Amino acid sequence: MKLTQLAALCALSSAAVFAQAKPVWQDFSLTALYDENYEVGTEQRTTLTGEYAAKYKYADVFFFVDHQWDDHEDQNTYFELAPRLSLSEVSGQNLSFGPVKDVLVATTWEHNAAYDNNQGFNNFLYGIGFALDVPYTSYANINFYKADNERQKDDYQMTITYAVPFKVGQEDFLVDAFFDWSTAEGQGHASELNWTSQYKWNVGKHISPQTKLYVGVEHSIWNNKFGIKGMDQNDVSALVKYHF
Repeated sequence: MKLTQLAALCALSSAAVFAQAKPVWQDFSLTALYDENYEVGTEQRTTLTGEYAAKYKYADVFFFVDHQWDDHEDQNTYFELAPRLSLSEVSGQNLSFGPVKDVLVATTWEHNAAYDNNQGFNNFLYGIGFALDVPYTSYANINFYKADNERQKDDYQMTITYAVPFKVGQEDFLVDAFFDWSTAEGQGHASELNWTSQYKWNVGKHISPQTKLYVGVEHSIWNNKFGIKGMDQNDVSALVKYHF
């Protein structure tokens, strides 16, 4: 195992230890997606996604797992575990400045399960993150990573996440998204840009004030998908999402 992979695992383990405390808040959700315009592999895909997000005293954590089926009954499972360690909480110092609320050690473990001829992979990302105070958002974050990739050359990545809730009349809507940009490394690995946004209407409030059932669409813009030069995806998926 590379030293940098070991360091990433240590950071993940440390954040997991802090996460044993009672969460300040946490959220579980399930999302179903359907689309017929995927690039790379079969165009038609159905995806079931489980997500967990939480804030603890010393850390925050985001985890999701995708299980995907195509129209040939092939399957794939992919997950990301992304804990971040708050340097403000650990040091006891206020590290906020300008729009930055906190500075964090940012880590991510990317795992793709092996199926049939797909050998799977494990990538480990580590770097620095910033929690931001941006008007009209319920959260906004930016992370800068060095990536140790198992099946391609190592690269660097920037990840931005945000959520914007708003109302139209009495109806509640939410736009949330992630934006990944990674560097090109060698002739076989082009620079990637993946901007995936969800546009959702909370129909659950018409069932009960506590019900969070969203319907909407997910829009994915993924240039040079999987680092393949010219493999660009621009598609819209139907979406149903329920928060427990």
